[in-house]
This record gives sequence, structure tokens and C-alpha cells, in this order.
Amino acid sequence: MRTMEFKMERQGLLKEGDRITVTEGVLPSNYYYTIDPSLAMSANIPFRERLMVKEGKVMSIIENERGFYVTAAFEDTNPNVGK
Repeated sequence: MRTMEFKMERQGLLKEGDRITVTEGVLPSNYYYTIDPSLAMSANIPFRERLMVKEGKVMSIIENERGFYVTAAFEDTNPNVGK
């Protein structure tokens, strides 16, 4: 199980337990992921830590002074994650 954090700009777009799909974006040296349809965005992820699945589940949503942060879990099989 792999967890990833996403930044959500507005409250109420997602809730705990929601099934999600993500779209992969490519930068010159990183990937980034967007929860469809443009609900939240991940930080930049190094190429070696590419997300190998595109479906997951919202585990938690936390609000702090910087905004809303969504933690999602994925059944990922990438052997490079965590190294």
C-alpha cells in the first residue's frame, strides 16, 4: 500500500472513503498527479517513484493554515518507492 498527499484548494470536493482516479503529468525531471476531475494535485514525484496504478481511495482530509490536504492510498507495486 502506498500513500500520497494531494493539495485541495476548496473544502468539500472529496470525502474520506471516496474512490479516485488520477491523471499523470510529466515535467522535465518529475511526474505529478491530479485527482480527476482536477480536484487536487500532488507534489512533484521523481521518475523512479512513478505511480504504477491510477486508482486509489481517499484515506483522510486535513485542513491547516495552508489549505486542505488529501491523503490517498494506492495498491502500487513500484519497487523503488521508499528507497
